[in-house]
Amino acid sequence: MPFSTNRMLQSKLFTKTRKEAPADEQSKNAELLIRGGFIHKEMAGVYSYLPLGLRVLKNIEEIVREEMTAIGGQELLMPALQDKVLWERTDRWDDEKVDNWFKTKFKSGGDTGLGITHEEPLTQVMSEYVQSYKDLPFSVYQFQTKFRNEMRAKSGIMRGREFLMKDLYSFSRDENEHIEFYEKVKQAYKNIFSRIGIGHLTYLTFASGGIFSKFSHEFQTLSSSGEDTIYLHEKEGIAINKEVFTPDVKKDLGISDDFTEYRAIEVGNIFTLGTRFSEALGLSYKDEKDGSAPVFMGSYGIGVSRLMGTIVEVLSDDKGIIWPEEVAPFRVHLLSLGAKNDVTEKARELYDALVEKGIDVLFDDREDIGAGEKFADADLLGIPYRVVVSERSLKDGGYEVKKRTEEKGEVLSLEKIFEMFR
Repeated sequence: MPFSTNRMLQSKLFTKTRKEAPADEQSKNAELLIRGGFIHKEMAGVYSYLPLGLRVLKNIEEIVREEMTAIGGQELLMPALQDKVLWERTDRWDDEKVDNWFKTKFKSGGDTGLGITHEEPLTQVMSEYVQSYKDLPFSVYQFQTKFRNEMRAKSGIMRGREFLMKDLYSFSRDENEHIEFYEKVKQAYKNIFSRIGIGHLTYLTFASGGIFSKFSHEFQTLSSSGEDTIYLHEKEGIAINKEVFTPDVKKDLGISDDFTEYRAIEVGNIFTLGTRFSEALGLSYKDEKDGSAPVFMGSYGIGVSRLMGTIVEVLSDDKGIIWPEEVAPFRVHLLSLGAKNDVTEKARELYDALVEKGIDVLFDDREDIGAGEKFADADLLGIPYRVVVSERSLKDGGYEVKKRTEEKGEVLSLEKIFEMFR
């Protein structure tokens, strides 16, 4: 059966589950995702996304897209190859300034790099389209593969050398207009993390603004596997990255010393860029008095593939992955148990009925696999609902339905199942 938007026979799925994790993987997310057949490791920090994994990645991407569009972002797609000249103009081509480039040469001559971020080329593009204050403000975003020559590619898809990123850039007339949009992005990010199931563990975190501003903001998800250390003021719901956790910062924020130390995963960041790039690359506009001013910019990143790995790190249990409904590859995992024709027939009827209702279903129709192995695979794959068709369930008047997060299921009629999934 061909792959379609809401159905899949497990017997036709080319990937297979594994009982053991690869010996060379150290992170929980890589172990479980490889065992479940979601991803395939090509080399350190580089992974292929297989059918189940791609569905999850696309679901996360769509949530991010919806929230970026809701605040007025316009989607585009930039090339990965970068122009050396632009980066020299902003003093970011030299390896001593940016040390994680992948650089190469054109056969015809000249240097290029694989994009680590897109401030330079996008600023150059906008210099062709922004002339007047009437052209501002606006924001654009993309989903694009980024390349970073990481020394520590040991965290599965949470720190890759090649990874999918959403980067949003804002263009404003002045700082006040920028701040107004900046606050909208903060809320949009909170919406994203809530929708993908990690909002209760994710905190707005003050971090260094580097050369751009006094502070930037990160969104950090609490996890023992995180690479960052943050200090969380639980009452205020505010966190500070260890790199800027000083008495002066606490004083600036007006917060007491009642902080607790945690490990965390950075799942998003937002920066005020100011006029750093617009001045270097000639992005300016004519104001109302016919004077000229540089455009005020902001940059806002989310690693989409990193979000996928983070969900696995913080929501899995000792049986496997637990996907939240909005990002799961399928909503229902249907299991047919027993070789009797009536069980098989009822399972296929239920499968067709669910698909007809527009419900995403992975149907474990494998005939050479025992019940125990099917249950173990269902737990590993982590699809939100497991529906079992068996002689016992049919005898009890229906189909056994169990959430992935629950220990026991209940037998429901077809009508009750439709009510549950409508």
